[in-house]
Amino acid sequence: MTREHEKIAPIAERVRALEQALSDQGLIPERFLERRVEQAEENFDWHNGARVVARAWVDPAFRKRLLEDGSSASAELGLRSTNEYLVVLENTPAEHNVIVCSQCSCTAWTVIGLPPDWYKSPEYRARVVREPRAVLRSLGLELPESVAVRVWDTSGETRYMVLPERPAGSDGWSEERLAAIVTRESLIGVARVEAK
Repeated sequence: MTREHEKIAPIAERVRALEQALSDQGLIPERFLERRVEQAEENFDWHNGARVVARAWVDPAFRKRLLEDGSSASAELGLRSTNEYLVVLENTPAEHNVIVCSQCSCTAWTVIGLPPDWYKSPEYRARVVREPRAVLRSLGLELPESVAVRVWDTSGETRYMVLPERPAGSDGWSEERLAAIVTRESLIGVARVEAK
């Protein structure tokens, strides 16, 4: 029988088998996997990025620090990077940034959280690099030709987060209210933030 005719177990079964094999060999410390799941559930949340954006919108000194060193500035809000360097890309009326991980699906976990399914898809990862405007359009974001689109590819050492433009009509809003209108998609750069 050739390999292509072999029945492949569902992913959950394969994961459990791998965990069991590693555990049987003593290669996984006790509660290691459970702690990683807890860490992801507690710390990998795009609402953290929304808080960072809201602070940058109301505090010019914080915004300056954020654009100079995203990791250090985020740490001021209690967000600890998971060992990567965070670069924050500011959208302006003349330039729009969008991020991708063309190799896998890496994001800046602590500020963008676990990536959405479409971000992990081979189609998004390949197309956004080649034809970013078409991909943005397919996701509902139409940008004028006068706006330059820059695509940033994450790496094992450097992760990106987009600082979206603050929407018109949000002057005088509290940080909490501003954070509530920021979306994960805007942190990735495939959507704009709208005042609601």
